[in-house]
Amino acid sequence: MPRSTSDGLRIALVGTRGVPARYGGFETAVEEVGRRLVDAGHEVVVYCRTAPGQPRPSTHLGMRLVHLPALRRRSLETLSHTGLSVAHLLAHRVDAAIVFNAANAPWLPLLRAARIPVATHVDGLEWQRAKWGGAGRRYYRMVEALSVRWSDALIADAQGIADYYRDEFAAPTELLAYGAPAITGGAADKLADVELTSRGFHLAVARFEPENHVDVIVDGYRRSGATLPLVVVGSAPYADEYTARVHALADDRVRFLGGLWDQELLDQLYAHCATYLHGHSVGGTNPSLLRAIGAGAATIAFDVSFNREVLQTSGRYFRTADDVAAAVTAAEADPAGVRRDGDRARVLAARYDWDDVASGYGTLCRRLAARDFPRSRPSGRRRTGSAPVDPAPAPVRQLGKPPVPSPRSAAAPETAVRTTTGAQS
Repeated sequence: MPRSTSDGLRIALVGTRGVPARYGGFETAVEEVGRRLVDAGHEVVVYCRTAPGQPRPSTHLGMRLVHLPALRRRSLETLSHTGLSVAHLLAHRVDAAIVFNAANAPWLPLLRAARIPVATHVDGLEWQRAKWGGAGRRYYRMVEALSVRWSDALIADAQGIADYYRDEFAAPTELLAYGAPAITGGAADKLADVELTSRGFHLAVARFEPENHVDVIVDGYRRSGATLPLVVVGSAPYADEYTARVHALADDRVRFLGGLWDQELLDQLYAHCATYLHGHSVGGTNPSLLRAIGAGAATIAFDVSFNREVLQTSGRYFRTADDVAAAVTAAEADPAGVRRDGDRARVLAARYDWDDVASGYGTLCRRLAARDFPRSRPSGRRRTGSAPVDPAPAPVRQLGKPPVPSPRSAAAPETAVRTTTGAQS
């Protein structure tokens, strides 16, 4: 993004674990967007959730970092850290704030009372995550409504999420997806460190949570006649029981690498896998999926609208372990077809460009700072008759038959940065 010639803004990015990005999609977005906003002439402050003993740099890629603690409990970690961040922000005012995660909505009235314009990145349909019990699900349903009511703007990272807020709340959103890094398939030297060879393995990368369907992937692979090993990258805090279930489903062809922080090795895994299996189902546009298509990985994905939006006709889809078994077996029998899928995926990845995404955030922040947004927000009440939505779309692709096209699959690739309104269909 070119350096701005006009006066820059003071922008706060709040509600994530912060940078350097080591954890997930929000952190990657903060790093990639924040560094570009700095290059455009803005002052960017990032609030970081830093555990005792971790490094506490004061800056990163031009962004100023504020390190604050959090309560180390799953249900309170994000909310407690954001509360401290908002308290700090009230004493160190900015022109615009981006709050990541609708779970942080209870703190929005403080920002509004201080007249700090704020946009909330609502994330995915968190109440559908199996890790939350009844109280947790009710909380996430509630904070969706509070985000609609108390934010000056909403950010969605997938069309399915934008559609959900339109249909549930008649609420407009800014559709700002993530970027897909272009990963070349050249270097493969680090594969030898984990005893792998190019095109000699299947790959799954995911946090171990039920809605990411790692258990379905491992179980399906075990049922298959695959000869190439399945490499599983990932782990999860607070998920010992689920992790044990995943490991119990595996046979000796499955290799668990755990959490992997060597980005160069991870990129080579994406670029040189025979197929990438993606089980995420509730989080909107997923950065791991974008990294896979940016590497040209042929992808077998769980069949929900978010994944079809990204993969379109390049993907193969599953719902059950038997679907996984059939897809993996068919992929090994048709390596040329698999490579064609990967090539199509790489072309589609061009729609997801971090420069365009950061430009979208910059435009939104300028609008916020200028208070160019409706004074009257949607009420946050759900529309009469609305009900929880399963974002699952069309039937599962039957191997050997043409895939079900997405509504935009016949159109020319478009950049995944645009605004949707409550009036759109």
